[in-house]
Amino acid sequence: MRIIVDAFGGDHAPVEIMKGCAMAVQDYQVDIIACGNEPVLREVCEKNHISLDHISITHAEKVILVEMEPTEVVKSYDDCTMAVGLKMLASGEGDAFVSAGSTGAIVVGASLFVKRIKGIKRAALASAIPCKNGCYMLLDMGANTECRPEMLMQFGVMGSIFMENVLGVPSPRVAMVNIGTEENKGLELQIAANALLREAPVNFIGNIEARDLPFGCCDVAICDGFTGNVVLKLTEGLGKWFAGELKGIFMENTASKVGYLCVRQGVERFRRSMDYKEYGGAPLMGTVKPVIKAHGSSDAKAFKNAIRQAKDYAGRHVIGQIESALEKLKKEAK
Repeated sequence: MRIIVDAFGGDHAPVEIMKGCAMAVQDYQVDIIACGNEPVLREVCEKNHISLDHISITHAEKVILVEMEPTEVVKSYDDCTMAVGLKMLASGEGDAFVSAGSTGAIVVGASLFVKRIKGIKRAALASAIPCKNGCYMLLDMGANTECRPEMLMQFGVMGSIFMENVLGVPSPRVAMVNIGTEENKGLELQIAANALLREAPVNFIGNIEARDLPFGCCDVAICDGFTGNVVLKLTEGLGKWFAGELKGIFMENTASKVGYLCVRQGVERFRRSMDYKEYGGAPLMGTVKPVIKAHGSSDAKAFKNAIRQAKDYAGRHVIGQIESALEKLKKEAK
């Protein structure tokens, strides 16, 4: 499988990106196409002893920065590393695309270069969020700060298909993040979306309050991108805070350090469950080909896992499943 990567996207590019690519080649038997300044990439790899086995480079000099307008990726920066990679994906030169660059630019570029699935109103960023006994999928996480009811319904369909086909959850429970569990709670958006979801081909269990998300009360949590991004960042922050507090407690004195030795394995499992590096990236669901947004702060391990997710997303034909479900919805609506 050929995975196209934006070698200059992210806070730690290109060194950590290329390290992650080399790790993915070894662990997942993929071929990598790295988009970026070729002389710079070759120098970086030589200096850091990064193998280029099964990694080819497609030259692109420009890099779209996070602070730039996302639409520049299809205007004056349509030859940047991200745009070149997305165009290659659209033309069939690779099976999936991964970038840790600007979220807004990825959404715009993927929608206009790669295109959305027919019938999908907006592509949505989705991610597995750790919770009790596993994880749940949250979407949208920031691609669409304003949504319409039919968009939330489609998010539910896409999230359900992903959880069942990629993470192996049978009949995923779909819930909508809201300020209460009653059907009439929320704004007009949530009330109208609730009605649509009850008729959709998903296991919709109704509204869910944010406080119930960590307890695994649903498998797919849908919301507008503004709400989703707040949930995501709060979860990340609480996880880091709790891990720091826990470490401080165990390091207080000799007795607590001895106690830590008894529970070290359990603490380590918890730490890994809250670490975004273990989950890889966030699929941009709704595009006709797999596009994965890696965390902007990705190190080599996180980027390697984002490539793993890209491979799984492409290899399990999730997009074909989404297309089939939407076609079924269309027929039932007639």
